[in-house]
Amino acid sequence: MVSLKEDGSVAFTRVEQSESPKAGDTELTDKIVDFNLESHEPLTSLPFPPVTRSHVLRCSYHYWHELYRASTPKARLIPLTSAFLDYLREDGIVLPDDDADNQPVWSDNDSGVYSADRTDDDSDDEALLDPSANFREIHIRIKEVIAELGGKVAPKLNWSAPKDATWISTTNSMECRAPSDVYLLLKSSDFVTHDLEYAFDDCVEDRDVPEAQMGGPMSTTPEATHDIPYTLVLRKYITLNPSVEFRCFVRCRTLLGICQRDLNHFDFLFPMAEQIRSRIQSFFDEKLRETFPDESFVFDVYIPPPHKRVWLIDINPWAPRTDPLLFSWLEILTMEVPDGSDASDASVGKPVGVEQRGKESAEEIEDEDEDEDEDEDEDEDIPFLPEVRLIKKDDPEAYGFNTPQYSAHKLPKDVVDASTGGPGPLREFANHWKEILARQDNEGEQEEED
Repeated sequence: MVSLKEDGSVAFTRVEQSESPKAGDTELTDKIVDFNLESHEPLTSLPFPPVTRSHVLRCSYHYWHELYRASTPKARLIPLTSAFLDYLREDGIVLPDDDADNQPVWSDNDSGVYSADRTDDDSDDEALLDPSANFREIHIRIKEVIAELGGKVAPKLNWSAPKDATWISTTNSMECRAPSDVYLLLKSSDFVTHDLEYAFDDCVEDRDVPEAQMGGPMSTTPEATHDIPYTLVLRKYITLNPSVEFRCFVRCRTLLGICQRDLNHFDFLFPMAEQIRSRIQSFFDEKLRETFPDESFVFDVYIPPPHKRVWLIDINPWAPRTDPLLFSWLEILTMEVPDGSDASDASVGKPVGVEQRGKESAEEIEDEDEDEDEDEDEDEDIPFLPEVRLIKKDDPEAYGFNTPQYSAHKLPKDVVDASTGGPGPLREFANHWKEILARQDNEGEQEEED
């Protein structure tokens, strides 16, 4: 909750609880954290630090994979050419034939132009159009990687996996057994389109941000999305247990929060909460804390049975575009950073927990300082532990089965926009659709008469 105090400071009321502050909880403790703001205007946006292009690029899989390769599932990276990227950006879906018997024999004859020699009848009226002719080397490499990783892979671009497009796959999953399966998922995904077209949305120029903040600029930072070194990531396909996937939030190199990625209730997780916290904290301290260049970021991990090893799945930007899941970004941005960390994070403007004192006497201030020193001595003996949030049985999120994940991506965008705009836009869309159908019927009748 956000409220404006008489002294001009903004009071953020954060609900703190050992497990989850969701609806239905009865034992809640409120804690007020005050921030002095020069302006008396209400808070209209989250107090995020500037998101730079360098920060976004450092969260790209191709950047951090080599650093943490031993802690990630087996994967192969394929640099993408402009021809392949043009194919992904093209409207429509044209897939190559993966049947080796029907494939033409390709050769370039040292001319730089690929040609096909077919063994079947070339006089057919409709010749097979193979889009992979423009990126033949990548097509062949994808085949090789699929065979190398056991015949099944899961694709991903620099930041996003096409999880929103699994509805179009014959397996209804990310499993790909042939290059055409990879192309189908990539071309059908809105997430992949975001990587290709909007990766730098809401980013600021690196020169506008001090180098000490957000890790500093990279040696060569692309000016536009078309200059990004795009990479196709093919990971060995395994069936992940979604109940043991977790999202972790790091601010000022301090692990502040851990939560489930799958919004369903799992009874067995609650007795394991301390074990989950310990495993992830140890992994962060040993692998990520001092090696990732940015001080604040979000990372995803997977802890399969017997729950002794932590696998790094992804690293996400410290930005509003990253889903905070069971937290809110306002909570994360205003959580207290323990002593020893840089508490003056740019995301909050003032050190967390600092209240703006009024005009007090020197004696009152001295007494308060003595009390604070005593409290600090007591707090030094208490180690800081990140909060772990799990879905409780009575949480509303546990009953979200009526709304399948990524359901908005399974319909045309016009339909989704109309449905979210209230009855007016939806009625207008329905009438427009009727007009289209009537026009098609009239055209069909005219053709029959002719």
